[in-house]
Amino acid sequence: MTLLQLTVIAVVQGITEFLPISSSGHLRMIPLLTGWPDQGLVIDIAVHAGTLLAVLVYLWRDVLGMLAGLVRIRSGMADPGVRLIVHLAVATVPLAAAGYALTEFLGTAWRSSLAVIGWATIGFGLLLYLSDRIGLTVRRIEHLRLSSAFAIGLAQILALFPGASRAGVTVTAARLLGFERRDAARFSMLMSIPAIAAAGGFAYRELAESGDVALQSDAVLAAGLAFVAALIAMAAMMSWLRRASFTPFVIYRLALGGGLLAFVYL
Repeated sequence: MTLLQLTVIAVVQGITEFLPISSSGHLRMIPLLTGWPDQGLVIDIAVHAGTLLAVLVYLWRDVLGMLAGLVRIRSGMADPGVRLIVHLAVATVPLAAAGYALTEFLGTAWRSSLAVIGWATIGFGLLLYLSDRIGLTVRRIEHLRLSSAFAIGLAQILALFPGASRAGVTVTAARLLGFERRDAARFSMLMSIPAIAAAGGFAYRELAESGDVALQSDAVLAAGLAFVAALIAMAAMMSWLRRASFTPFVIYRLALGGGLLAFVYL
């Protein structure tokens, strides 16, 4: 891999992982539009590790709260950290089950289509806009219930379509349920922790089976670049949502999706 290819992949993964614009769609577009070879499992794992570390650092208060809750769980007392862990577990189950089923029965080739990415980018972008316009802003993560967590988890299944965006569909569901914008984004980022860990673990298993598990300097650089890009993207988005809506992300999705469909059909 060239330094340019490595940098583009790492930065794109870092920026798009937590924004509602689809990281998987962007990553699939890179080789399709540039002709670059696939970056391989080592780099896939590295950039996922970088973004995972970034969200753990950015949401360190929530992470420490959950760890402290596990320590105090033996007391039998209700703990906010334990409740959050349970909600994340409930929200993760649908994606894990659906991801396994789709991979088993459909494979993964259909997920590389630029047309699929384009239509999903536009369609789910419009859903994000509608939910952000009609959704109330009265609930926070502290008000989350198991039913709401499960509903957001069901929505996360749609992220298996490249271009849908895991962050986008979970934020859409949370806004429809009345969660404030920043809390919708915060819970979406928390949900990314098991999702990214699972994706990285699956890739590592494939890598281990191939026998090529050597740590490369390229992988270390990719992880570092993805980490920095993800931190900046999360901070910028949360700062923006303090005073504004998700509309700029929707506009970007419509422009990107339209450009992709024009490229495919024209």
